[in-house]
Parts: sequence; structure tokens; C-alpha cells
Amino acid sequence: MQAIYYEEHGSSDVLQYGDFPDPEIGAEEVLVEIKAGGLNHLDVWTRKGMPSPEEMPHIPGSDGAGVVSEVGDRVTRFEPGDRVVVDPGLYCGSCEFCRSGEQSLCVDYKITGEHVRGVHSELAAVHEDNLLDLPEGTDFVRAAAAPLAFQTAWRMLRTRVGIDQSDTVLVLGASGGVGHACVQIAANEGCEVFATASSEEKLDHARACGADHLINYEEDSFADEIKELTDGRGVDVVVDHIGAATWDDSLSAAAHGGSVVTCGATSGVSPETNIPKVFWKQLDILGSTMGTPGEMDDVMAKVFDGTFEPHVRDVLPMSEIQQAHEMLESRDGFGSVVVVPDEDYDPSDYE
Repeated sequence: MQAIYYEEHGSSDVLQYGDFPDPEIGAEEVLVEIKAGGLNHLDVWTRKGMPSPEEMPHIPGSDGAGVVSEVGDRVTRFEPGDRVVVDPGLYCGSCEFCRSGEQSLCVDYKITGEHVRGVHSELAAVHEDNLLDLPEGTDFVRAAAAPLAFQTAWRMLRTRVGIDQSDTVLVLGASGGVGHACVQIAANEGCEVFATASSEEKLDHARACGADHLINYEEDSFADEIKELTDGRGVDVVVDHIGAATWDDSLSAAAHGGSVVTCGATSGVSPETNIPKVFWKQLDILGSTMGTPGEMDDVMAKVFDGTFEPHVRDVLPMSEIQQAHEMLESRDGFGSVVVVPDEDYDPSDYE
């Protein structure tokens, strides 16, 4: 098969597209002919070595959608020809957290494409428990752009925070994968949504996703803007996946009794924390990672029925994977980048 892979960590120059051994499936696995693979910033971090995958050469890619080509002897849920989308979360199934239905808390939790080989290849071997049926009418590109970001956003807001229509929600980096998913989820719950981005174009997209108030963080302090927009109160929920660069302002922007929820730290992992802000305002600081299979089912059902729309910036052939990574690193556009196998790529399909 043809696959995207790299043999060492580094810049986008380490990415290759070429011959790779076909995967062999186990008794409970499914061989999927990948039709589209969605990129996330996680792919960039993993390529750079944070963390290092379990084996090299490494095939990246957490998100993918395609058609079942072959099934293992003990597979019961799928058969050849079925349309499927990949759930990238991997868990042991036997620890105390898995047994209680909290698989994303698994003591041995892994993510496809980060810790183990991913799905940015013509073929991928996937356990049947990590596949969802892809309904007719949902195209492969749209499906591949959603799983990692939307399940992460859903768990953050619906499970960890438990938002309702009375809440005010601030989403930092609303033009990113998790950011634009959070805006849509909060807006769908009836929340008043505040969104930050670095340009007017990105803010326009955030508005289209459902944001009520827009803040250009390149021009204004978002903490100051939140204070002004809320008459000094702050917001009930701050979604901060940026990290060190925004952490103190996130604590400032939260209302007394509010919550700050995080799933990442792209600008740095060790910010200083003003502890009096936390205890004096009685803030809840919540961490969140990925989602459970049930949460994945819930949020993807809303992607499939059109309630949520994963925005796709561009679709490229897999052989142009270096350009795809560079597009993500530039942070110039809005939405996901999706790659498709070269033999399936027709630029007129994506105009």
C-alpha cells in the first residue's frame, strides 16, 4: 500500500509518502480502505517528537473514514463494503475506569496516530470497537474532519463542565479544530458564546459557527474585553487549550464560581498560576482528554445529521502531506486539512 510515514522526528521535511507493508488484521480487527484522513495539530506535535510513537517508521493520523475491505474471524459488527469512521481513542478495557465506562481515563490510554501507527494510509487495521457506521449522505472528507476534535469538545463542555443554556462560555482559539467545535456545541446548548481569534476572517467564521461576541486577541486583551462585555462579571466557562500564553488571563476572565477547562497547552505546559485567583473566586479547574465511546457516538450523530459542521480548509492528495502539515503550522486558515489517497484525488471534487 501507499502510506504517509516518517522514520525520525523533525520538520515537515521528514514526512514521506510511498510504499509501506500492508497491515495484517487480527481476529477482532477490520481492514479499512481509507478514503479520507483528517489532520489535527496533534499530528504536528507527534511528528516533532512530543510524545514519541511506540515504533518507527510511524504512520501518523488519528482521524479517518473509509470502506471495510476485510474483517477478522471474530468481527460481528461489520462486513466488507460497510462505510465507517475511525474513533481514535484506545483503552485497555479492564482497568477500574474502563469497567466503569470512563474509557478516556484508562490507565493505559493511547491515541491512534500519536502513540501507535495511525490511519493516513491507503489501508488501516482497526479494532471493530474503534469504528462507527458512516451513514449514507455523509461524505468521507466531512466525517474524517470531525472525530478527535468534536469528541474532545463534547466531553469538555457536556460532561466535564455540564453546560446549560444559562451559561456564558468563552472559547479561546475559536478557529482551531477543538475551538470551532466548542463554539458550535455551546451555541447548540443555548449558551451565550464569546470567541477569540487572531484575525477578522477567523472571527467571521466563529460567528458563522454560532459565536455571539468576537474578540481579536491580537488587538485587545481578551480578559479586559470580557470584563467590559460582561459589566465586570466574567464568564461562567473558559475553554483554554492554549496554555502558558493565556492561562492567567483565563483565570481573570472566569466569573466567581466559574470553570476553566483545558484539553491542551500548545503555547507551553508550565504557566505560573495565581493561586489566590483560584481560591478567592472559587474556580473549578478541569482537565479533559478525548471522550468515551458513548460520547463519540453522541457527538458524531450530530455531525452526521448536520447539527454540527466540521469546517474543512482544504483537501489535498496524501503525496502533498508536507504542504498539509505546513498549512496547519502556519495557523493562517480556518478549519481542518484533509488528505485523500492519490489515486482517489480529483481536485474538481473539492472546488
